[in-house]
Amino acid sequence: MPKASTRTLAVETVTERLEHPWAMAFLPGGGWLVTERPGRMRVVNEAGLLGPALKGMPHIAATGQGGLLDVVLDRDFAKNRRIFFCYSEPDAKDRSLNSTALASATLDRADNSLKDLRVVFSQKPKLRSSLHFGCRIVQNPDGTLFLGLGERSSFKEQAQMLDSHLGKIVRIRPEGGAAPGNPLADRAGALPEIWSWGHRNIQAATLTADGRLWAVEHGPQGGDEINLVQPGKNYGWPVITYGENYGGGRIGKGIAQAPGMEQTVHYWVPSIAPSGIAELTSDRYGAEWRGSLFVGSLKFQRLHRLQLDGEKVVRDEILLPDLRERVRDVRQGPDGLLYLLTDGSDGKLLRVKP
Repeated sequence: MPKASTRTLAVETVTERLEHPWAMAFLPGGGWLVTERPGRMRVVNEAGLLGPALKGMPHIAATGQGGLLDVVLDRDFAKNRRIFFCYSEPDAKDRSLNSTALASATLDRADNSLKDLRVVFSQKPKLRSSLHFGCRIVQNPDGTLFLGLGERSSFKEQAQMLDSHLGKIVRIRPEGGAAPGNPLADRAGALPEIWSWGHRNIQAATLTADGRLWAVEHGPQGGDEINLVQPGKNYGWPVITYGENYGGGRIGKGIAQAPGMEQTVHYWVPSIAPSGIAELTSDRYGAEWRGSLFVGSLKFQRLHRLQLDGEKVVRDEILLPDLRERVRDVRQGPDGLLYLLTDGSDGKLLRVKP
């Protein structure tokens, strides 16, 4: 069970008046790129001044949990100005259908716009749902991209189907198409983009300094998970879970373990509604916190520090218990400090100071 920390942290507001912000990326030289779920992307300068919405956005199905979601800078952004972002994409012919898409574009600061827009991945199938889009992006050192995808709630059984992108983590090339070396590339009937499956609704992911991919996903009523994701592995949803149906009642087999399905590294009962994850690689909060994972909580409006021992979580510590803000994104900045985005009609970008 999580335990309250004895550490006191200071929280400084960088900017506010953001409408349901979802993700942030740190711009070279200072400032941030921030997404707002209704469909806007903005530049926030180093002084916290909120810029106008960027021009050149694609059509976005901003409904329910959908909208403009994650954003990352390309590893070569200083040279190519390329960004990647994901969002809920409406079907071109039937706007009642949608799915998660990943796009690339070039950021033109002078024109306050996105240019050279290209959709490099579109989740299949498109469905009538406003829930569980997933949509967290991680770029590998080789340039390939991981994208965490939700199972769209009512279609949870497809998380176990390999001819569907629902409930999967996919790995693709930055120009589009399955990345070489994916584990199911030669498996008949399986989509070649799939890296892992059996996920519910991935809300955070990060690649730690040792090259491991960690992903956080919402469980149902109880059973939020953090997983150490391995290629070609099945993480069990909806067959096994530590949660239950809303209002009670078992899901799947009504068990938490089964042969051929991976066990979660750490889970939360009751659910904390986790969102955002960052590995701390600096000593800004003391050497003992370096290497910890920091995860936001939407439900309890706080931050969690997960202390690791190899592949195990040995301590779950509650930070900022009086924040009173739904934490949507957590990132470490170039200055080694932690930054948070809070989800609300008056969302904030916060700096966490020791």
